Amino acid sequence: MCSGPRGSGNCDSWWVSVCKRRRSTRSRRSHRRCDRKPLKARPESALLTSPAVSRFLTCQQAARLKKLQEQEKQQKVEFRKRMEKEVSDFIQDSRQIKKKFQPMNKIERSILHDVVEVAGLTSFSFGEDDECRYVMIFKKEFAPSDEELESYRRGEEWDPQKAEEKRKLKELAQRQEEEAAQQGPVVVSPASDYKDKYSHLIGKGAAKDAAHMLQANKTYGCVPVANKRDTRSIEEAMNEIRAKKRLRQSGEELPPTS
Repeated sequence: MCSGPRGSGNCDSWWVSVCKRRRSTRSRRSHRRCDRKPLKARPESALLTSPAVSRFLTCQQAARLKKLQEQEKQQKVEFRKRMEKEVSDFIQDSRQIKKKFQPMNKIERSILHDVVEVAGLTSFSFGEDDECRYVMIFKKEFAPSDEELESYRRGEEWDPQKAEEKRKLKELAQRQEEEAAQQGPVVVSPASDYKDKYSHLIGKGAAKDAAHMLQANKTYGCVPVANKRDTRSIEEAMNEIRAKKRLRQSGEELPPTS
């Protein structure tokens, strides 16, 4: 039985008309969609700088940073537990008096120094480069000497026998210097005398005969009275000189001198 409108008997014609109307409606809708203007695509930079995206990235970075901090904290806790165990084993081992650890970074070295201080031991860091610096721990009763620490700072291995030999040589040299200072300067005498060396030229007695003690002449610069031409005294000579000067000024003739 046909289900057309109002009980029409032509079912096929009615269904055909319905299908045509549906097709026309779909075509009109598709044309309307094509006539619409497309939306402008927003650039990627604008999307990243938008407040919502910025808040999302900030939250994501904060979550990542928090996760990294938790991982570092957990690593420090595990490293501290491992160092505490190694230090405890070192204390219980009576055969060991010192222990050298592998190179560490600054944070790990600070953790190890803290563990060693709590345990009542002594620790030192050695090495020039920060990446190559390592930690050595010593028991209290076997604390290192200054020479041993200087050897480690130079990057050398500590040998007690060689250090004892160097110490003895240093003491011997210091003792010899003190003895030389007490004896005073050393007088160096020539191996041979020059007179013996040149005796075939000057003879053996020539140098002795030529050598004599010089004496000063006491009469040097003194003129005997017999050799003096002028027998006047100093006062007489001065008076005569003054008289000559006065006469020369007055234009008179000079009297003859006796």
